[in-house]
Amino acid sequence: MPAKVLILYHSRHGSVQRLAEKIAVGVQSAAAEAMLRCVAPWPADPPPAHPVVTKAELVQADALAVGSPVRFGQMSSEMKYFWEQTSDLWLQGALIDKPAGVFTSSSSMHGGQEANLLGMMLPLLHHGMVLLGQPYDVPALHQTQSGGTPYGPTQVTSHGTSSGLTTHEHHLCLEFGKRLARFAGKLQ
Repeated sequence: MPAKVLILYHSRHGSVQRLAEKIAVGVQSAAAEAMLRCVAPWPADPPPAHPVVTKAELVQADALAVGSPVRFGQMSSEMKYFWEQTSDLWLQGALIDKPAGVFTSSSSMHGGQEANLLGMMLPLLHHGMVLLGQPYDVPALHQTQSGGTPYGPTQVTSHGTSSGLTTHEHHLCLEFGKRLARFAGKLQ
């Protein structure tokens, strides 16, 4: 049975959604199942492009990728609210030893991407998950002039624009998805 990789994200303007969808392509290219899910939107958010995640899906997944836009160097309040509702899973140890990683988008090169990625890792560590980053054996990580970090895929986009991913951002998402799928398969 193929590994299931849950790609959970919040995206108000579409940039984090684009990252999530490219990570899903990477997951699928590694012969795993990609489950694209959003956290519950707030009234100001547009309707989500993918289904809202359930806790059961979080538990059933073999691996997890979490994405959020940068909000003052931190994950969005929608994503933070989601994690604050998972204490019951923490008490059960339901997510222990699952491979996980993070991804983000900001509207400027120095918009707090790395701070956000590191902050999004904290709930995953508390849940006992095994963190995966983006190793430097991926050439695009050395070459990118926009998004991309060893902590996880990123995108730099101007606020309110619908610009697509750069070639390097695209490649980093694909490789990240493949890596999550490979680890999930090994641990199954």
